[in-house]
Amino acid sequence: MLLQLTSLETMYVIGGTSSLTVAEDISKKLKQPLARTTIKRFPDDEWYVRVLDDIKGEDVLIVQTTYPDTKIIELLLLQDAVYEAGANKIIIVIPYFGYCRQDKKFETGESISARAIAEHISLHADYVITVDPHKDYLLDFFNVPAISCSAVSEIANYLKMKEINFVLAPDKGAKKTAKEAGNIIGCEYDYMDKTRIDANTVEIKPKKLEARNKNVALIDDIISTGGTMAKSIKELKKQGARKTLVACTHGLFIDGAKEKLYSNGCDEIISTDTIENEFSKVKVAPVVIDALVRDKII
Repeated sequence: MLLQLTSLETMYVIGGTSSLTVAEDISKKLKQPLARTTIKRFPDDEWYVRVLDDIKGEDVLIVQTTYPDTKIIELLLLQDAVYEAGANKIIIVIPYFGYCRQDKKFETGESISARAIAEHISLHADYVITVDPHKDYLLDFFNVPAISCSAVSEIANYLKMKEINFVLAPDKGAKKTAKEAGNIIGCEYDYMDKTRIDANTVEIKPKKLEARNKNVALIDDIISTGGTMAKSIKELKKQGARKTLVACTHGLFIDGAKEKLYSNGCDEIISTDTIENEFSKVKVAPVVIDALVRDKII
């Protein structure tokens, strides 16, 4: 449910090409104008960005997922265009914060890419908000106030329609997410636990719940190659699960993830529109707006 807006001055919403749907949803729900833009490529593949509306002195909210990496350049140019046009306040909404996984140095001489990108985005921004960042401390890399919001509640509301018996995290690290979803749905939650049987055998199964004849939803923040989810689905099917669904906030679905999940028995794949794809069945605009209102950014 959206938090109640007391009052809101005119604020232009700009959608980058990776987040047009989210931008349109935010614009409609807030009843604020969607700025007209020209975003295209030069023959040498460089970006051209122009904001067509007069936004001088206006608050502007730019929505752009920073994935794949070319979208980062587009975002930086949109920010520069808005800044040059004399915007009053610039709010950056990043549905999926690409380059977030390299958040520390593992080897000498490495770049901390999450910090590098965050610092560049901070240059022409007053506030930043992102959805389900891989780690909460990524927000500290920005040089302006940065907040996050979670799409788990919206995913759980979608799963309510699926007669789920319990929610399962693919590992202990995602147990908190499974717990939150389970509480909203009103069902139990668990996580997949790995037990080494011998030098060549590892058993993977729910820590405490029984999957036989149950409808199970596996949930995580990101599905990339789908390998971990596929292994979990395969084991759940072996244990007699009736139906298995996988859900995530950020659906990258690379390296044959879709085929991997379906071939191991997945009945449905669900993701949000932070990265727009064929599985984007859940919208994140409501939780973004709630966070913006809650933290008095708008």
